[in-house]
Amino acid sequence: VVVEDQPDVSAVLSAYNQQGDPTLYEEYYSGLKHFIECSLDCHRAELSQLFYPLFVHMYLELVYNQHESEAKSFFERFHGDQECYYQDDLRVLSSLTKKEHMKGNETMLDFRTSKFVLRISRDSYQLLKRHLQEKQNNQIWNIVQEHLYIDIFDGMPRSKQQIDAMVGSLAGEAKREANKAKVFFGLLKEPEFDVPLDDEDEEGENEEGKPKKKKPKKDSVGSKSKKQDPNAPPQNRIPLPELKDSDKLDKVMNMKEAARRVRLGPECLPSICFYTFLNAYQGLTAVDITDDSSMIVGGFADSTVRVWSVTPKKLRSVKTAADLSLIDKESDDVLERIMDEKTASELKILYGHSGPVYGTSFSPDRNYLLSCSEDGTVRLWSLQTFTCLVGYKGHNYPVWDTQFSPYGYYFVSGGHDRVARLWATDHYQPLRIFAGHLADVTCTRFHPNSNYVATGSADRTIRLWDVLNGNCVRIFTGHKGPIHSLAFSPNGRFLATGATDGRVLLWDIGHGLMVGELKGHTDTIYALRFSRDGEILASGSMDNTVRLWDAVKAFEDLETDDFTTATGHINLPENSQDLLLGTYMTKSTPVVHLHFTRRNLLLAAGAYSSQ
Repeated sequence: VVVEDQPDVSAVLSAYNQQGDPTLYEEYYSGLKHFIECSLDCHRAELSQLFYPLFVHMYLELVYNQHESEAKSFFERFHGDQECYYQDDLRVLSSLTKKEHMKGNETMLDFRTSKFVLRISRDSYQLLKRHLQEKQNNQIWNIVQEHLYIDIFDGMPRSKQQIDAMVGSLAGEAKREANKAKVFFGLLKEPEFDVPLDDEDEEGENEEGKPKKKKPKKDSVGSKSKKQDPNAPPQNRIPLPELKDSDKLDKVMNMKEAARRVRLGPECLPSICFYTFLNAYQGLTAVDITDDSSMIVGGFADSTVRVWSVTPKKLRSVKTAADLSLIDKESDDVLERIMDEKTASELKILYGHSGPVYGTSFSPDRNYLLSCSEDGTVRLWSLQTFTCLVGYKGHNYPVWDTQFSPYGYYFVSGGHDRVARLWATDHYQPLRIFAGHLADVTCTRFHPNSNYVATGSADRTIRLWDVLNGNCVRIFTGHKGPIHSLAFSPNGRFLATGATDGRVLLWDIGHGLMVGELKGHTDTIYALRFSRDGEILASGSMDNTVRLWDAVKAFEDLETDDFTTATGHINLPENSQDLLLGTYMTKSTPVVHLHFTRRNLLLAAGAYSSQ
């Protein structure tokens, strides 16, 4: 029985029917190559962007029309000319040697359906067009029109450095239109309530004889958020959960801690406390730490989720229903009485997944824990009973990451099916599906105002999605490998991203521009975190180091004028070394997670690997 291919697939591939003479393909390509290499320097860098997409499409055209030997010789002759950051794609391509191979290969189908985007100045484009039309080189001209999207801008052609900074993703650069939408990157107004002073604070102040010292400071913590941020979304743009009394208590605790927070900077670096998972033969695949730094969770390849208390307070479950009915609900210490002392322990193991656990996330109120796994599910666990409450099934393939919204209730997940999903804890179906990436969604993060979600993908792009309507409002290209970490700055204006290429890139969300590049790591960056006030960016990598970067300096006096936004002429300062404040080696522990406590102590975590 001949299994009919899905209609869309065959339609996509049939675009390859209009073919030229297979023996002339090498001539066409080398002719264009000669033309570009002999063009003026100012145009050469821009036109060189054509080499890779044309190479792929011409090769696929030959394969599709079953000219296997011509395809092989075409590949061997020209694959060495391509930029080094396309190596992985070329490896996939070299294994597609027959028409049948093309049907099952998702990456190549994407390459076929999504047009490869090139950003070229008008002058360079006219030069190319004239050349191809004079030569009557219709084969290449057809491919350019059929499969490439050329985003033409008026102005100076871009230099090699400017182009190299932005290219490297599966589908080329982002169209300029893609980053034009307005983004409300400001923070929501904090609810107002008074911070009661502790007895000890007042006594301490009286002894020193400077009673006024701390009070203004406390007020400033409260008042900082009273002014409405002009870039913030309307408070009710998306429905957020009401604050419970326990949340308010936690906020008060948080403010007290904040008053004792260490001001970080180049002269005052944070202490780093490293949690090493020893003998983690189960294979540590995910870590999270609660906002108040009281618990740490590990997701493991043996499909378990393990929760530890990192304070002297042990983890306890709620008593059974029969015992609970005997408790006097009016007593002051009712919350203490419902806990069962017999269950107290430092570690709880949660069983339920049937594959490695790739992502974990505590809810802001510390009542719930999310975990996502290779088994295609996201599970919600209760930290009151240490049991599984819900299994969310929506992804049919491994789920690589999940994260709670900073306000709780909502959470996001991303996986191998190339979409991210937005969920609410009380709905068993996703509320939004964010589709658009061309490969696995490898990491997901909420914006601090909870109105946006950022996703990083193996297609080497980062996208920002609007929670309200599910639209993609930013596409950032520039990484040369799959993205593995994302972090928003506390003020909501900037995004830092880390990938397998060992680079940390910094983005201005409002303008949709790359504004910095931090070079130093030699391997995949799995963890990024800004300090509580955003002065320092910490990055953790597979190269067994934690690095600290000066975030204030990285973001100061940015040239984000409209011209840059319009053309993408970005000039990245080569100042990684000035921004690097410190590098800290572990003995042999890749860094999987970073977390700043409320007082700006940096916690890091990873599993010791005895290579």
